[in-house]
Amino acid sequence: MSFAPSRLLRAGLPLVGLLAGLFGAAVQADEATIRKTLAERYPNLPKVDEVRPAPVAGLWELRFGTELMYSDARGNYLIQGEIIDTAAKRNLTEERLEKLTAIDFSTLPLKDAIVWKTGNGKRRIAVFADPNCGYCKKFERDLLAVKDLTVYTFLLPILGGDSPEKSRAIWCAKDSTAAWRNWMVEGQNPPRVMGQCDSSAIERNLALSKRHKVNGTPAIVFEDGSRAPGAIPPAELEKRLAASGKS
Repeated sequence: MSFAPSRLLRAGLPLVGLLAGLFGAAVQADEATIRKTLAERYPNLPKVDEVRPAPVAGLWELRFGTELMYSDARGNYLIQGEIIDTAAKRNLTEERLEKLTAIDFSTLPLKDAIVWKTGNGKRRIAVFADPNCGYCKKFERDLLAVKDLTVYTFLLPILGGDSPEKSRAIWCAKDSTAAWRNWMVEGQNPPRVMGQCDSSAIERNLALSKRHKVNGTPAIVFEDGSRAPGAIPPAELEKRLAASGKS
């Protein structure tokens, strides 16, 4: 079937709207085809949460949670890897993942975090950290030199060993901030827990990390919602803080 634009216009039909509708129908058809092909050929494949056009013509993006793959329009080929815009020197896959994993800073339950600051503390980050994480300790020491920063640390005992016990001891200390800093920076063991202590915040932190797919420590969240998986050097942190402040 062919369409003559002049005839459509003479008939008074909204050409732009019609073409948009045809494109939308084609998109839906390709999405349905991709889903059907993959379901038939890979029944054990994780659920595809979203199918959408990729930034390269002819490719489709398949989203599995916060993981990305690419496909042709019929699901005959699956592609793993990153799409790089060589002209703009941009990693389009990475940019898309940053959007997918962004966390709205205003929704973070800051009451469940250990808080400390340098200077006026006008800049803010949140950090998911395990007390037995060596990279977390190095990052904590590096933060001492960062000016005007407030740090919200969500204890995340995921490395095994005595991480849960250490996390509870730190959270339940009379001064949890001092206990955390003394352990992470000075290597001074946190005081033993005496009596009853409500450490349910740690369980809530674990649930929070699971909800946001935080699978390692340290995990850093900036005020603009962007994340850094792992410790980053002070110079890079300053760049990210400046970018976050402009957003």
